[in-house]
Amino acid sequence: MKYLDICVNLLNAQFKKDRDSVVEQAFATGVEFLVTATDLASTREAIAYCRTQGLRCTAGVHPHDAGELASGWLGELASLARHAEVCAVGETGLDFNRNYSPAAAQRKVFAAQIELAQRLDKPLFVHDRDTNGEVLEMLLAAGPLPPTTVHCFTGSAEELTGFIAAGFFIGITGWVADQARGGSLRELVPHIPAEQLLMETDAPFLRPHNAPAGSQSRLKRRNEPALLPYVCEAIAQCREESAEELAGICRLNAQRAFRLDTALP
Repeated sequence: MKYLDICVNLLNAQFKKDRDSVVEQAFATGVEFLVTATDLASTREAIAYCRTQGLRCTAGVHPHDAGELASGWLGELASLARHAEVCAVGETGLDFNRNYSPAAAQRKVFAAQIELAQRLDKPLFVHDRDTNGEVLEMLLAAGPLPPTTVHCFTGSAEELTGFIAAGFFIGITGWVADQARGGSLRELVPHIPAEQLLMETDAPFLRPHNAPAGSQSRLKRRNEPALLPYVCEAIAQCREESAEELAGICRLNAQRAFRLDTALP
């Protein structure tokens, strides 16, 4: 089986000591993936790393980092987003759960990146947590959008209905396998149209609970792209579908969502 993980935070410090082996293990498991950037520094690092590995990445500023940007940040991001390795603008959006950045700064930076994606005609990779529909409102107000993915969806039925109606892709993580917290998500996953469904690990976060524990203490809770098959299994169970067929559908969806039909130069 072949899988495509749409979100791996490969530059996270948890992968510092064994990043290359994590990549090798993912490939050995049949998992290809996109590298997610969350600020200008990680975008630069992601582009450089992807160039050596034949991978693709995003370019963007996460809402957690929206309050710490220097003047000229948008121009630099625009320049970085034009690199061939970059397949989407993001991870961008709003997060009112932790509020690491002021809400006003988050809105300003999100709006700027929506406009950048439109101007460059790059797919958009969106974070939405506890915003009570504001992410959807901002996206709809922006006018015609390139292919847009709402990653790590954990919202309400109303929010899901809105995203689906707008034609956005919906990314589902190992949260769906969390018996304590994932109940509402498991109820919603069957309602996502097959052509709009994507799967992701969001590694190193959200290790799927149906995956075996890591062999070392430092790895017991760390997620990796090689564990995407467990996310796939959990989604397939919710939808009462074949995991093998679902993996293929989601892979094709990801290729459309991020325009991955052309080879890197």
